[in-house]
Amino acid sequence: MEFDLSTRRGLARAITRVESRRADHQAEAREFLTGVMDKTGKSQRIGITGVPGVGKSTFIDAFGTMLTEMGYKVAVLAVDPTSQRSGGSILGDKTRMARLSVDEDAFVRPSPAGDTLGGVARKTRESLLLCEAAGYDVILVETVGVGQSETVVAGMVDFFLVLMLPNAGDDLQGIKKGVLEVADMIAVNKSDIDESATKRAKRHYENALHILEPADPDWSPPVMTCSGQTGMGLKDLWEAIELHRSKTSQSGTRAKRRADQQIEWMTELIQDGLMSAFRHHPSIRDRLADFRQRVGSGDIPASKAADELLALFGISADN
Repeated sequence: MEFDLSTRRGLARAITRVESRRADHQAEAREFLTGVMDKTGKSQRIGITGVPGVGKSTFIDAFGTMLTEMGYKVAVLAVDPTSQRSGGSILGDKTRMARLSVDEDAFVRPSPAGDTLGGVARKTRESLLLCEAAGYDVILVETVGVGQSETVVAGMVDFFLVLMLPNAGDDLQGIKKGVLEVADMIAVNKSDIDESATKRAKRHYENALHILEPADPDWSPPVMTCSGQTGMGLKDLWEAIELHRSKTSQSGTRAKRRADQQIEWMTELIQDGLMSAFRHHPSIRDRLADFRQRVGSGDIPASKAADELLALFGISADN
């Protein structure tokens, strides 16, 4: 099946096919994606995360609009929270990004996070490639927020931006060290609200980054200030992102980062495939619930249960 990526409707249909769990749809999507791979790889991929209430959607709406006004085509892959109880998701980013959602040079795609580790939809990587093939210059991947494993988004982008609030405390608002370690920039958003608090927060984050080893030897992550509400500092942020692109392109670390990401993606897909095959194996499917109950009640060690289940699957635990 072919999709017309020159239109937003065609791109949306292609992404819907990529996100489908039907085996025939997945096969069609893989075939189509293979055919457009030569059109991918030219965009600037930016991951955006941040603490709750930091104003990610407002920031992206303003930042993306600024970029379209500069002549860029911008795609936003916004991964929404998914209820662990009902499986439902908010999918409200289009309403929170009022300007971008009606911008002819922008494409906003909300996708439920599901149960994927780190809150990034399982098919976000494929969707990103489709947006590149459709000719979008900048792709913004908005994550659910700083949490269990939000750093997974750093594994699919060229630049990882962490948004923080100006009222920083000594605990850095609970942000995990792992997030800071992969950050290419920290931006203090809503910095128009309280100038003194912003300066204090900026100093906190600079001190935190100072004691960490940069993820990229060619780049020292800066701490900048901005406001998605007023647009203050957004051009400076973009200039810093472009400087990062220039430096890492010249040094070769940008190309290496992308190559490593592709290999890691392949490994994850293999692991997902093996886990799916394991769960659907007749011998496993019929006994998995029983093993879970026995492990949960303490009747059998988890290691022993795993050994027996792997044996049923035909794999020796010693391999």
